[in-house]
Amino acid sequence: MIDDGEIVSIEETETTSDAIVLPAFVNAHTHLGDSIAKEAGGGLSLEELVAPPDGLKHRLLGAASRDDLVDGMRRSLQFMQSTGTGTTIEFREGGVEGVEMLRDAAGNVDLEPVILGRETVDAMEIADGFGASGANDADFDRERTATAEAGKLFGIHAGEVDESDINAALDLDPDFVVHMVHPEPVHLERIDDSEVPIVVCPRSNVVTDVGRPPIEELAARTSLALGTDNVMTNSPSMFREMAFTAKLFDLPAREVLRMATLNGAKIAGLDRGVVEEGRPAKLLVLDGDSDNLAGAQDVVRAVVRRAGQGDVKRLVL
Repeated sequence: MIDDGEIVSIEETETTSDAIVLPAFVNAHTHLGDSIAKEAGGGLSLEELVAPPDGLKHRLLGAASRDDLVDGMRRSLQFMQSTGTGTTIEFREGGVEGVEMLRDAAGNVDLEPVILGRETVDAMEIADGFGASGANDADFDRERTATAEAGKLFGIHAGEVDESDINAALDLDPDFVVHMVHPEPVHLERIDDSEVPIVVCPRSNVVTDVGRPPIEELAARTSLALGTDNVMTNSPSMFREMAFTAKLFDLPAREVLRMATLNGAKIAGLDRGVVEEGRPAKLLVLDGDSDNLAGAQDVVRAVVRRAGQGDVKRLVL
């Protein structure tokens, strides 16, 4: 039972319903600004695609109008909502103006973005935290200190292309790290000691040809969440991210579902991601009798490996 946006009771009872109820997804890492450039730059390296300031992404963003950028982000948010996502953790380029544009884009959408400003402390101050590009790009000590003093979220990319920026990123004591494709044993030990959460984006890593994160090794040391990364290169569908992860790595389906829900919610500091009394009712309802899901013998495995947008009956936000 739900009352005033809260799960107030869960009762075991017989039902004729085929509905599957689960927590709404948390997409733990997105770059929504490049929604105007889907599938641009095929065949380019990661640096050619997204490295500031001259990567293709940044050139396209610089040439686009504000209205086009806001509309592109709004449409991506709407698509994410239609595919079961209730929250996204967004690394928002463009300083203060970038944060304001995403707020405009989210104005008529139920999905709630957790916005991490980039490039300036001012952007962090009007956002929910700071999202750093990578320790090789700049010295983020000032931004980290200011974010901690503000009691906000600090995330940073690390280990995407190689291992060279991982130690410096971990030295900042971030609230979470994104990618971690190339950790060496010393980095795994540090992750084990600190238990810093890691957001993995395996589809993005494969598309940009940087390698595959050692998800099984990382999962043995800390909690992992899933993100879809740049809209430019991947659809921001958590269904697709879960299925890809479950089929590429040796992880139980229940753990992959946790990566797409509870673990991302914990990173964002949200009291959700699980169907439990007293929790906010942020729920996804699937049609268990859809042509796609009918006959499933293992419901969790079916949700993780084969469910999709066509199975969504309702998103309760």
